[in-house]
Amino acid sequence: MARPRSDEKQSAIMSAATRVIAAQGLAAATATIAKEAGVSNGSLFTYFETKADLLNQLYVELKTEMATVGLERLPSDSDARSQLLHMWRHWARWAVCCPEKRRALAQLSVSEDITPQSRMAAHQAMLGIAVLLERSRKNGPLRDAPIGFVSALMSAIGDTTMDFMIADPANADKHCLTGFEAFWRMLA
Repeated sequence: MARPRSDEKQSAIMSAATRVIAAQGLAAATATIAKEAGVSNGSLFTYFETKADLLNQLYVELKTEMATVGLERLPSDSDARSQLLHMWRHWARWAVCCPEKRRALAQLSVSEDITPQSRMAAHQAMLGIAVLLERSRKNGPLRDAPIGFVSALMSAIGDTTMDFMIADPANADKHCLTGFEAFWRMLA
């Protein structure tokens, strides 16, 4: 008889996968992830049928967390610029505070193991940010560019901003605002 699943064990596996992928990349063995999680390799496959299933679930979970944090306590009565700045600051702080999640997500984002269904689920999780980008760019030079292109530009500027925030924590707030201003000028 199969053992019942435990939310704690599944959470431990997801956390371990994040740490291991951040440190070793996507080629890391499931046995390494299981050991880091404190479970047997066989137990890992009780929760995830394949390694690809684990990677897909982790990808969606990290994208959802990133979007949730970015939109947390978004001031609904503010203008688009203020809302986008709010999202930018929360997104940057999440990435700086959770560098392993950021590194793991970067690797998962380019993985061929991530299915179109998982990418669509992540896209759905990011809809609030997409709506905010659409509002922000409606009269700007990027108004006719595909939203995916605009999102990629935001990610590139965001990654550079976060790298500087991490490398120079004494000026992290300054770097965060400078990165946002560059993106805002390009967008609106």
